Amino acid sequence: MIVGQNQLSVLDNPVWNALSTTHASFAEGDELAKRYPVDVAPFAATRDQSTQSYDSLAQVIGPGGTAALPLATMPELPAGWIVLRKADATQMVWNGSVLPPPKHGIEDLNLSDIDEMLALVELTKPGPFLRRTPELGTYLGIHEAGQLVAMAGERIRPLGYTEISAVCTHPEYRRREYASSLVSMLIQKITKRDEIPFLHVRTENVGAIRVHERLGFKTRRVINVVIVKKGVSYRSEGAISSNLETASLGMI
Repeated sequence: MIVGQNQLSVLDNPVWNALSTTHASFAEGDELAKRYPVDVAPFAATRDQSTQSYDSLAQVIGPGGTAALPLATMPELPAGWIVLRKADATQMVWNGSVLPPPKHGIEDLNLSDIDEMLALVELTKPGPFLRRTPELGTYLGIHEAGQLVAMAGERIRPLGYTEISAVCTHPEYRRREYASSLVSMLIQKITKRDEIPFLHVRTENVGAIRVHERLGFKTRRVINVVIVKKGVSYRSEGAISSNLETASLGMI
């Protein structure tokens, strides 16, 4: 599968391009700034780096609100905005490799499974996953002895692409290639829609990057994931950073 750089550029600002197209039904905001509902995903985006766009973002998130902005470059924040936290995520795009068949029994998950899904996320910390996150796309899981022990699903969907996210396995069930089976199945489902799978991994998570490379993903670039806030005081900044530390920066 050969993809031109112009087409790939939509992944430089993936949230904006998702909320402007495939995920428009989730978008809160206007023509300059958009976000996902806060119980769906913590991500927001601006159309560009103009002061007007950040003024719109301030209206969208409201007084005291925060936003996680995944961007190819650091945001050019106007006066009055600060960065609470920043993390680098390796953005990987699937290159069309032949996939091994899934080796395990895989089930579709839905909102009736949400308590099990949230419990697995709380245990494994794969990144942002909230009660309504499964509304964004397909989620798959593997059960053992009646317990959900592994899952993965679809999250951000810029036109022509689908992000694979929330890839996680219970610590007692690792080294069984559950994650590979789940990701392989998601790749098959995404490509049947003529879309291209992509994902984000923390740059320091070398093991996960290698697993995805074996499945045919190649590193495209590093994405900056930045949590921003307007008008924060020094006194409150530390508390806000602490609250967001485990909830908002893991991209996968």
